[in-house]
Amino acid sequence: MKLAIRMFLTGLAAVLPVMVTLYVLYWLGSTAEAFLGGGLKMLIPDSLYWPGMGVVAGLVLVFVIGALMRAWLFRNVFRWGERLVGRIPLVKALYGAVRDLMGFFSGSDTKAMRRAVMVTVGGTPVRLIGFITREDFGDLPVGIGGDDTVAVYLPMSYQIGGFTTMVPRSAIQPVDMSIEQAMRFAVTAGMGEVKEG
Repeated sequence: MKLAIRMFLTGLAAVLPVMVTLYVLYWLGSTAEAFLGGGLKMLIPDSLYWPGMGVVAGLVLVFVIGALMRAWLFRNVFRWGERLVGRIPLVKALYGAVRDLMGFFSGSDTKAMRRAVMVTVGGTPVRLIGFITREDFGDLPVGIGGDDTVAVYLPMSYQIGGFTTMVPRSAIQPVDMSIEQAMRFAVTAGMGEVKEG
């Protein structure tokens, strides 16, 4: 019985990530088809519309917006819109969380992380993996950091989140890992492969 349960859990561990990925892709595609496809049906005759045009329109729209974000004028208009959204309490929190999450996964926010380090907790042998995010506190209020202090982001395993801590330089030790390797190691609780690619 134990062998059967172990085999089932092994199969579940192999199948579940694939199924979740396929479901998310299906949900994104069907949502794009429902919203954008419905709009296209109003613009073009039914004889010219074929299933999947909503998904294609969504991909094209995202690409066009990405290209427009390189233009100075469009970036400023976009930032103005973000400032307006930032005045609406609940929308501001939701939008900010989604924007930060997407920025992290797109790789733009990982550039702010300078290097991976191990942080020693107090006088114990316990160490946490983290990322130096700031070493200069000159533009912040007095008391947040100092000459012998660095800001270290400590990610939480299997969660989207973590803690930003101010630690003395003596409590950190560099790790010979890229940001991506160290993040993969931390987020998977040390169980994921850390090889690049």
